[in-house]
Amino acid sequence: MIVALIDYGAGNLRSVANALSELGITPRIVAEAADLEGTTHLVLPGVGSFGDCMARLEERGLVTALRERIAAGMPYFGICLGYQILFEGSEETPGVAGLGIFPGKVTRFQEQPGLKIPHMGWNSVVPTTPESGLWKGLGAEPYFYYVHSYFPVPADPSIIAAATTYGADTFAGAIQSGAIFACQFHPEKSQNAGIRLLRNFFEA
Repeated sequence: MIVALIDYGAGNLRSVANALSELGITPRIVAEAADLEGTTHLVLPGVGSFGDCMARLEERGLVTALRERIAAGMPYFGICLGYQILFEGSEETPGVAGLGIFPGKVTRFQEQPGLKIPHMGWNSVVPTTPESGLWKGLGAEPYFYYVHSYFPVPADPSIIAAATTYGADTFAGAIQSGAIFACQFHPEKSQNAGIRLLRNFFEA
C-alpha cells in the first residue's frame, strides 16, 4: 500500500499524516501529477476555499490526474474540501468547476437566529449504511469534529453514507460510492472515532 497524501499548498497535511502514522502508514506527499506514479490510495485533505483548492490542483497538474485515477477505481478518501471538490461546483466560488465526479452542488448553511456559521465543533453523525464496514466499531451515532460553512448536496441521495444535523439543516456528512469515501468532518481531529474510521477504510 502506497498512500498518496495530496498537497495543493493549503491542506492540513501534518495532522492527517500523523493520523495515518497511528495506523502504521507513512504517506507519500504528492505535490504534482508525476508523484502519483506507483501509489495505490488517494487521500485529499482540505482547508481554504473551493476556488483556491481547484486553482492550485490545476496549477500542479493534479486535476486531470485525480479524475483519471478516481475513474479507474483507485481508493479515495476526501476530507472537508477534499469532499466538496468531488461535486460540480460551490456557492463559495460560483463559476469554478469541481472535479465533477458526482452531480451536485456545494451550498452554504442557512442563516438562522442564534446559529453560528461556520459550524465548528463536535457533532453526531448518523450512518445511513450502518452495515458498511466503514462504520465498524463506531456505534449507531458516532461524534466527529467539524469546521465548515459549506456542505455538498448530492444529486443522487443513494451515495449518502451519513447524515448530520446542524440547526435547520440536515446534510450529507459523508458519501460512499465504490472505492470513494469522503466526509465533511475531520477524522484527523476526531480522536479515536476518526482513527477507527481511517482504519476501516484502509482495511477494506
